[in-house]
Amino acid sequence: LMRKIEAVGKQLKEWDVEIYRGILTGFNEAFVIDGAKRDELIKKDPKSAEIIKPILRGRDVQKYATNYAGLWLINSHNNPPVNIDEYQALKEYLDGFYDKLEKRGDRGKTPYNLRNCAYLADFEKPKIVWAELSDAQKFTYDDTGFFADKTLFFMRGENLKFLLAVLNSKLVFWYFNQIAATSGVGTTMWQKAKLELLPIAVPKDEKPFIDLVDKILETKKTGGDTSELEREIDVMVYKLYNLTQEEIDIVEGIK
Repeated sequence: LMRKIEAVGKQLKEWDVEIYRGILTGFNEAFVIDGAKRDELIKKDPKSAEIIKPILRGRDVQKYATNYAGLWLINSHNNPPVNIDEYQALKEYLDGFYDKLEKRGDRGKTPYNLRNCAYLADFEKPKIVWAELSDAQKFTYDDTGFFADKTLFFMRGENLKFLLAVLNSKLVFWYFNQIAATSGVGTTMWQKAKLELLPIAVPKDEKPFIDLVDKILETKKTGGDTSELEREIDVMVYKLYNLTQEEIDIVEGIK
């Protein structure tokens, strides 16, 4: 069955996509803040809002959904280095952690700056986001500009909604578990190197997949049940790979 899937599919790394890791701050306790602290900093200096960005963690990302916890990143990036003196409220706040900021390995030009990140602008573009460690595949789509922390990966490029449908399918879950490393505590490591090996079949028409993905994403926003829609995608994915009923039964765990 694995050979059949591999014969039909084109490895994800051959698609027009790039996979990146989330932001590594070196000291989240300073750079990741809650909504109350954000409001306080912006009240002191409205300019602070320019570099405070909403951020997701692994636990905030579900299958086709995000449960945003109201956390924010002080994005004092190094591309080119943000001059913290232009953001006095943020400087004053970060000064409370200065010793720790200075000692951390992951830093930019000054202790106030985050490390270099060549793909910084990509966080604010449409992307697929998922947690590195998870008991099941939990890929979702974000076009609202969330940043991601180091427990997340994200994918930018073409065909994102079609790829999202396939990545969240039962077939990919079955296949990935044949090749993936596990954490040893019941979770799978959804890492870039293994994901890039996934054989993704090229469809004649992406639109039916995209339409279902859009319906699922909208339904999830209101807390609705998407199990039937997800089932439709599973069936379409089986057809995409020309699986027989016997092969489908293996994937579904019936045999």
